[in-house]
Amino acid sequence: MAEAGAIPFHAAAAQLARTAAQTVVDLVLPSTCLACKKPVGAAGGLCPACWTNIGFIERPYCERLGVPFPNDGGGVLLSPAALADPPAYDRARAAARFGDVARDLVHLLKYGDRLDLARPLGRWMARAGAELLADADALVPVPLHWTRLWRRRFNQSAMLARAISAQGGVPVADHILARKRATPPQVGLGRPERARNVQGAFVVPKEARIDVKGRKLIVIDDVLTSGATADACARVLRRAGASRVDVLVFARVVGYE
Repeated sequence: MAEAGAIPFHAAAAQLARTAAQTVVDLVLPSTCLACKKPVGAAGGLCPACWTNIGFIERPYCERLGVPFPNDGGGVLLSPAALADPPAYDRARAAARFGDVARDLVHLLKYGDRLDLARPLGRWMARAGAELLADADALVPVPLHWTRLWRRRFNQSAMLARAISAQGGVPVADHILARKRATPPQVGLGRPERARNVQGAFVVPKEARIDVKGRKLIVIDDVLTSGATADACARVLRRAGASRVDVLVFARVVGYE
């Protein structure tokens, strides 16, 4: 059985080959937009149209959920949702809204073999989560079940965590959380169904509990929709003794029902 977050040997070899091929392409071809492939001035960036439409999230936003507000009311801002139904995690931050450009980037990373996107997405995430990273002890990628990891060949959350770690220096602890139950994809499910789908899916292995107790952890994922996965991970880490659990994603859905 493969460890959650680990990359099988055949996948590692394929990844190295893709990286080498991409390096050659980058040297020969002009730089293009990460999302739409239009020419840009420098590698690793977005064209003006995609930059305008990606919807980076800046303050003001809910200090608990990270949901952007249209106006700055001053002081510490909390959304009605955070007050009425507080999440299991302490704070969530996202680099961008889950709109057309962010969705395309996530899909290219997960399903389009665009592993090169982990680095720029991780850079934007590190910027969005700077206050979370300032005193965090470890980054905890949301794990895949070993069967899905084998099919996909990599865990995009683990790749993003490593890219963030390279930016901010917070170590990745992909052994802390494991997915003990294979779950159907969350796409198309409503909020209650998403919560039921991931209930009991995650566990802190017995040998990893010493690395959880009293520590400040950040759960890393690509997208936050209803928050069901983030909540499930946070509850497990809290029960294992984590002193704080934050969540950092590349994109979050705003206005999900």
